[in-house]
Amino acid sequence: MRKRIISAVLALTLAGLLLCSCQRVDATAVPTDEGITLKVFSNLPDRKNGEGLAEQMVIDDYEKENPGVHIQVEALEEEAYKIKFRAYVMNGMPDIVSIWGQPGFLNEVLDAGILSPLNSADYEDYGFIDGSLDGFKKEGVLYGLPRSTDVAVFYYNKKMFEENGWRVPDTYEDLLALAGTIRAAGKVPVAMDGGDGWPLAIYMTDLINKINGECQNLFSEAVSDGDFTAEPFTQAAELMRKSAQAGLFQEGYDVQDYAAAMNLFTSGQAAMFYMGSWEAPMSLDTEIPEEIRSNIRAFSMPVVGGGKGSSTNIAAWNGGGYAVSYDSAVREEAIRFLNFMFRPDELSKYSWENGVGMSAQDQSAYMDADETPLQRQFVTLLQTSTGLSGTPLNDCGPSALKTLMESEIQAMTNGTKSTEEFFRIIGGVCE
Repeated sequence: MRKRIISAVLALTLAGLLLCSCQRVDATAVPTDEGITLKVFSNLPDRKNGEGLAEQMVIDDYEKENPGVHIQVEALEEEAYKIKFRAYVMNGMPDIVSIWGQPGFLNEVLDAGILSPLNSADYEDYGFIDGSLDGFKKEGVLYGLPRSTDVAVFYYNKKMFEENGWRVPDTYEDLLALAGTIRAAGKVPVAMDGGDGWPLAIYMTDLINKINGECQNLFSEAVSDGDFTAEPFTQAAELMRKSAQAGLFQEGYDVQDYAAAMNLFTSGQAAMFYMGSWEAPMSLDTEIPEEIRSNIRAFSMPVVGGGKGSSTNIAAWNGGGYAVSYDSAVREEAIRFLNFMFRPDELSKYSWENGVGMSAQDQSAYMDADETPLQRQFVTLLQTSTGLSGTPLNDCGPSALKTLMESEIQAMTNGTKSTEEFFRIIGGVCE
């Protein structure tokens, strides 16, 4: 059963990726001969900022409170992480692993039987947001805990907007018109990580949410039937192609990666950056020039003319989280650590204090005058929302749907592949 998870392509790619200069983080403490060693496999290699820092602070706290426990951390960037995760499925998992509560990732992992069930009753007083645990369950059994509530937004440079007299767009047509104005001023309108594919898939989900006013039923029916011919899919795809042709994104967006796109924005070359709330720590990152980081703000996808979704229908979902390996030799201790991590005064608190996006737990107890304007904007977006998109389209079906969609969506948006062919290809793997 486990071998079904690893495709030939991933197996061939693994060797090369593991030899690349992906960042690996190892704890520096030395375990005692009689102590317990927990191995944590994380997709957060930056241990000095954002979610990686919050995760490391929890680990440090646990080791201080439990001197007989040593925690070893291996951390890779997300794409390399997912590939090595599949290798661990074959060869034995670390004790605690990062996971995603989305069908495209979790269903096959649960079919392989590699995650330990958790006791839902243990978390009744942990302040989890209603519905946030649902994506981590199968047949009513809980297998993981969500770290965050992810929200897709356009980050923008408030100072740049004000100095040029640019307004945050209310409609998608306003956004495209603004893009032309920004380009005329010598700036990139929106920095887009198109090379990885998944940000474009989230962008499509965001548009469909504005067009249809709802996503999950539409996605479920399309995946079940392998049929993506419904009008909201076609309209969103055509809008994406129109956006690329209008110069909304940078030249070469379809091959440039995450770091390149972010650098365009944080260096002041781009006025906006489309990404998730997990990048809210940009406003506290001292490696970003102060005049830029202090002026980072965010707005959600503008409404689409004729669409059913209002300005308060936003693209948001509960994505990344953690689970415990079923075969862990120290499973009891691993679950104990996981429960410690999600105590309201640990990961959720540290995430808020370090400017990370939104937790999957209630953080209202930590709100004070010290939070950044960007944090307050995300709180407002969620508190005033009237509808959430739920899981992005690329993660709503089998892993083959995710793989193909993320590798084909660039060709669809840049015009080298028709929208009909694109949807036929991804529909074919759902049948």
